[in-house]
Amino acid sequence: IIAAKSPDPDQSLLYSEILLKKSLELDSTMGVYRAYLQQGNAYETKGDLSESLNSYFKAVDQITTIGNKKELAKTYIAIAGVYAGMDNRMNLIEYYSNAIDILKNVDQTYYAISMENLGDVYLTWQQPDSALLLFARSGPIFEELGEQSYLAYNKGNKGLAYAQKGQYKKAESFIGEAIKIHEEVGDYRAVSVYLTGMSDIYAANNDWDSAFNSSLRALKMAQNYGLKAEISLIYLKLSELFEKTGYYSASLKYYRNHIAYRDSVQNISEVQEMANNELARKQIEVDLLNQRRKTQRIIVFATAIALFLILLLAISLYRRNIYIKRTNEVIEKEKERSEKLLLNILPEKTANELKEFGKVKANKFESVSVLFTDFISFTAHSERTDPELLVNSISVYFGAFDDIIEKYGLEKIKTIGDSYMCAGGLPEPLENHAVKMVRAAFEFLAFVEEMKLKRKDGEPSFEMRVGINTGPVVAGVVGHDKFSYDIWGDTVNVAARMEQMSVAGKINISESTYELIREEFECELRGEFEVRNRGKMKMYFVKGKLKKSRPTVLSGSESDRYSN
Repeated sequence: IIAAKSPDPDQSLLYSEILLKKSLELDSTMGVYRAYLQQGNAYETKGDLSESLNSYFKAVDQITTIGNKKELAKTYIAIAGVYAGMDNRMNLIEYYSNAIDILKNVDQTYYAISMENLGDVYLTWQQPDSALLLFARSGPIFEELGEQSYLAYNKGNKGLAYAQKGQYKKAESFIGEAIKIHEEVGDYRAVSVYLTGMSDIYAANNDWDSAFNSSLRALKMAQNYGLKAEISLIYLKLSELFEKTGYYSASLKYYRNHIAYRDSVQNISEVQEMANNELARKQIEVDLLNQRRKTQRIIVFATAIALFLILLLAISLYRRNIYIKRTNEVIEKEKERSEKLLLNILPEKTANELKEFGKVKANKFESVSVLFTDFISFTAHSERTDPELLVNSISVYFGAFDDIIEKYGLEKIKTIGDSYMCAGGLPEPLENHAVKMVRAAFEFLAFVEEMKLKRKDGEPSFEMRVGINTGPVVAGVVGHDKFSYDIWGDTVNVAARMEQMSVAGKINISESTYELIREEFECELRGEFEVRNRGKMKMYFVKGKLKKSRPTVLSGSESDRYSN
């Protein structure tokens, strides 16, 4: 009980070890289960996700032996929460589904918790409407059962969802109620999350002092209690705030801190190891049994085994010599492969600078064209399409996009879920980068249409929108061990808005891009649209190669539709 109620994860780990020792002495399976479960909770709070999974899987073994369905479902929810932190969506959905199936007719409290947690995942995927549907189902259950702590999470999560939808007054009201309750019970992890949410709301209203104060308060609290995952997210938020207020050096510093903490939480090799943990434990049991049998045979047939071992040793030495030779060859090949891999991650000039100096200086580029794409209704496809088929389909599209931008000398920046981002004009200057970017965009759309015609039964069919903006950006390498070439600045944010305000099969561009391509392409002036944090901006649809007709303004109804 002490371990479960302690807000300090280090104290919780200490008490859990005491509980585990006592439970083993008393041969209490339920006690061992609770000790492992609390260890998993504490490790997750500290951001050590691999150790958290290890403890949760041990808890599953114990509770399965007892046959307690309610506790098994609770542990599945905890495991799903860890996979959410790892962004492992397939395993996350699997464990939440298992928990919900069990709890629906077993325990209403944890049935509501499972829906609340799944809604929280939808928030991280930027799907507030889906999240609010789940919160609307779980909230009344918490209220009916008198679960005030869970109801506080429900209020805070609703606030974050309304913030994503731009309904800031509702968001501030819900989050304020949640913070007050969580501070009273000492749930500092939740307080840090919701303080960060308040920072978003203040920033959206241009109250920068309050936005910084809220984020810094959240950072101090997360650091005091060693909450790595929250520290990572707060550093990212501070980086965005400094960038929006024009302090680019500070923005880069906090972004690097974010990457360092994110990498410490999401250690890829450990994640893979824990994903295969159950199979590994079974294999260890088999190996131990085989070893016992071998030991018995050695005792009975000592002389024969000794001769066999001598022969085996000779063969082993011979094979080892061959192995060493082959290993050296593999090392050389892997060295070449590493060089190629680095060039796949970073531009050649940047990669050479990194190898020579051990770091890369951030550079500002005065004129860069940035493109974003997005597949419309991708979430709906993901809910009714086999995950493997969906991932393979997206890979086909992105692979084709890679080939297209390589042809035009453009630079791929990254993919974000079903969104593709690239830029022209860096890390080396590129003549007519805006024109080349538009040409590439038309080829993107042509490939999407081609795939519709080739689609087989059961395969998803996508429609895509494109947005392009041109202007200054800051570019550099972030991360210490897992390098990533990235760009940031207001130009990038506006490019994302161009994509969001485009329509299926269209290329939506800003006025700055239009001025650079107007001699090459025929464009249609859509009008002025309200863009958050920028005011009204002119936008154009690119219709094709230049014709004699001049751009025309769309009807006021479409302009009004986008400005709301």
